[in-house]
Amino acid sequence: MTDIQSIKQRFGIIGHDSRLERAIQVAVTVAPTDLTVLITGESGVGKEVFPKIIHQSSARKHGPYIAVNCGAIPEGTIDSELFGHEKGSFTGAYEARKGYFEVVNGGTIFLDEVAELPLSTQVRLLRVLETGEFIKVGSSKVQKTDVRVVAATNVNIPEAIEKGRFRQDLYYRLNTVPVSIPPLRERKGDIILLFKKFAADFAEKYRVPVLQLTDEAAEMLENYRWPGNIRQLRNVTEQISIIEKNRLVNAQTLKTYLPAEHTPLLPVLYTREKEDEKLSERDILYKVLFDMKRDIMELKKTVANLLEGRPEEEHFARDNAGLIHHFDPGAKNYEPVFAALNEDLPEEEHEVVPTEIINETLSLQKKEMDLIRLALEKHKGKRKNAANELGISERTLYRKIKEYNIDL
Repeated sequence: MTDIQSIKQRFGIIGHDSRLERAIQVAVTVAPTDLTVLITGESGVGKEVFPKIIHQSSARKHGPYIAVNCGAIPEGTIDSELFGHEKGSFTGAYEARKGYFEVVNGGTIFLDEVAELPLSTQVRLLRVLETGEFIKVGSSKVQKTDVRVVAATNVNIPEAIEKGRFRQDLYYRLNTVPVSIPPLRERKGDIILLFKKFAADFAEKYRVPVLQLTDEAAEMLENYRWPGNIRQLRNVTEQISIIEKNRLVNAQTLKTYLPAEHTPLLPVLYTREKEDEKLSERDILYKVLFDMKRDIMELKKTVANLLEGRPEEEHFARDNAGLIHHFDPGAKNYEPVFAALNEDLPEEEHEVVPTEIINETLSLQKKEMDLIRLALEKHKGKRKNAANELGISERTLYRKIKEYNIDL
């Protein structure tokens, strides 16, 4: 059996954590077989190293190896990238093209961020895994391939299955052999080792003395949660190596390079997009309506208190005498109040009054289409800029354009 230490040295793996070494052992053990492997772990833990270990330790090591970032390929072209296409199968297909599964025949393909695959592509992938067969886009001819698949994700796939974003049968097919990579915060004994390795590398790269840590700084490194894991530790080490003149890093200096450990308060659109992109706009609209309803109720209560002789602020009663004049407490009729409110508003602001909103047809689909058209017009058809303006991913924007048949 291959020695774990030699594998670490060969692939540049630093650390002595038992869970890390267990993951390496599983990868080496399963390598001689053709079983599908699913590598899980948080972003930045180094999942991309393990497919290379599996490939180089297998009988396919002399065959081709390719890593595909599924999350970086637009939804409209992912099938073509993976399985190829025939000439004329879609706009821009001026010639036939081989996909990765055809090119890597006899080798290993690493599907990183596999949970980002569209459901239609997941069906095609499942067929390849079960039968070794695939069909090019625009073709009816079934082709065979002999490819070892290693997949990775930082997504909780069982949770994605419950939300209908990932096929359960594909999950079980990919997860034949699971390999779990522990986060850096659970490998405290390896943090200082990694820092020293990165510090030495950057000292050589930038021709500066190697960084040293005080005891307090070392303790701070070990106790930090490292949400970005090894990637974040490497970036922090590089920043300090370049910026700091003093090569002895104390806790105070180190603290300036470590982001505060709290969850940022992101806009509603961003937080909801990751949970369910289809509901984000609806959630925002509902929130606006509920907030408006609450404000109206507070206004009603304030006006009622004023009429009953319990003004909260004397100047409020004086400044709003016209509003109170329109209020009919006996009939509980608030329409004149809203009309009075409108009298002092600019014309374009009248639509915020509840009587206007209640009578308006709230078509989420039409509003979404209008927003997409406006963003595309503003950025002259540049989808990336339009997606940033809308606060959604470029892939989601592409899907919406196709779904609503929006002309560019």
